[in-house]
Amino acid sequence: MNSVSTSTLTALIPDITISLPYWGEVDITNLVWALIVFILSYIVLWVIRDVVIYKLRSWTENKKHIKYVAVLIKAIEGISSWVYILVSIWLSVQFFSLPQVSTLLINGVLYVTLAWQAIRIISTVIEQVVGDYLKNRVDEYGNVDPNSATMSNLVSMLAKILLWSFGLIFVLSNLGIEVTSLIAGLGIGGVAIAFALQGVLSDLFASFSIYFDKPFRVGDFVVIGNDMGVVENIGIKSTRLRTLQGEELVVSNNELTTTRVQNFKKMKERRVAFEFGIAYETPAEKVKAVPQMVTEIFEKLDGGRLDRVHFTKFGDFALIYEVVFYVESPDFNEYMRIKQEFNFELMDRFSVENINFAYPTQTIFLKKGGE
Repeated sequence: MNSVSTSTLTALIPDITISLPYWGEVDITNLVWALIVFILSYIVLWVIRDVVIYKLRSWTENKKHIKYVAVLIKAIEGISSWVYILVSIWLSVQFFSLPQVSTLLINGVLYVTLAWQAIRIISTVIEQVVGDYLKNRVDEYGNVDPNSATMSNLVSMLAKILLWSFGLIFVLSNLGIEVTSLIAGLGIGGVAIAFALQGVLSDLFASFSIYFDKPFRVGDFVVIGNDMGVVENIGIKSTRLRTLQGEELVVSNNELTTTRVQNFKKMKERRVAFEFGIAYETPAEKVKAVPQMVTEIFEKLDGGRLDRVHFTKFGDFALIYEVVFYVESPDFNEYMRIKQEFNFELMDRFSVENINFAYPTQTIFLKKGGE
């Protein structure tokens, strides 16, 4: 409501004056109408609020979006009554000719309040949406990703920064402040900050890449170059591993997205290849019987599946066999159990068959002088 419309309105209504001691005749027309506008606007704002809430509740019949509509209703219901009072005061003071400083102050308070309230409502909806799509996101195993809470908070924080930036521009623009140069300055400053924080920003965007691409998750056993360990936390800038020795290893997220990472958690079964040797003095029929012995041992082992066993070569001091088998579990302890049981059984069979494992030996032939 501007001054032209206000003067036009007051010209259509009769003057209202009262007599006061020492003051004489006092014109209170503007005061009366300001009070009426204040009361009416306050009531109208509450009516509009109730109508909007009623309409939103009628949309909750759509079961697909009922959660988000309920969040929006709760946000609108959470608007403080002093916000309605402030808007009503702003409308009522339009009947008075106030100093420019007072007008600027009242307008500034109003715009800040409206921007704050709008950001609060939008932030509530964003947090709900982000929580549903990120914070409670499950992996292919049906487990909630432990890193989802961190990523959800990060996305919410970035969204709030953007909202407050737009809110600040809105307030300054409506107060008559030129924001074009301000935006240009912020852009130049943003570029300078981006150069200064290039490493941090690289890790930040790398954390997004790790979250959405999911090469590994918290709890996975990974190998990164010469280091290995269990992923304990995936942060905004770095990822922390607990190595086999027990210490904590901190690796930057940018490094993780630019190097090869072996993830043993995604391994469905483990392929194992190893060799053993027997002595050259072993009779030929027993040398030929060894593959069958190995096959019979694996037939009794739970969790292990033999792929092949062959007499592969003549070593320097042993007859070499190669065995390839699969452990039907990615668990390292299960692999070690099966390997141990196989070693025990093979030793027992060789002991019964009188077959000796080979070990480094040398045979020295001596000649007598003159022979």
